[in-house]
Amino acid sequence: MKVGHELPPLEIPITRTLIVAGAVASRDYQDVHHDAEAAREKGSPDIFMNILTTNGLVGRYITDHFGPESRLCAVKIRLGAPNYPGDTMVLSGTVTALDDDGTAEVRVVGANGLGHHVTGKVTVKVDVNAAVREGAS
Repeated sequence: MKVGHELPPLEIPITRTLIVAGAVASRDYQDVHHDAEAAREKGSPDIFMNILTTNGLVGRYITDHFGPESRLCAVKIRLGAPNYPGDTMVLSGTVTALDDDGTAEVRVVGANGLGHHVTGKVTVKVDVNAAVREGAS
């Protein structure tokens, strides 16, 4: 791993089930995340994903790449275009900083058909000893 390393993209189909399940799991009962009629009444064309679900998907993207020994230290994200059912969000990432102790900063972007749904920076601690062990076997 080095600065400039690009993580492979991850495509996530945005389904009604994902949106509703993420809202319920994070105890976000706002109707715009599960009731299409209420969402339309409030000016949205459909239900849309909440930030806590997006945050979880960004965390999953990073830990899936860096492995089970990695630890999220900070996740700083901003939302942009909503994630609506029927779209696909593609997460991508680039290592922007790397310390000798295995702490990396990764710039993350999640894009959908409307533009950037999420942008931000994740700081992750990678167990360099685990990486060495894996390379040795």
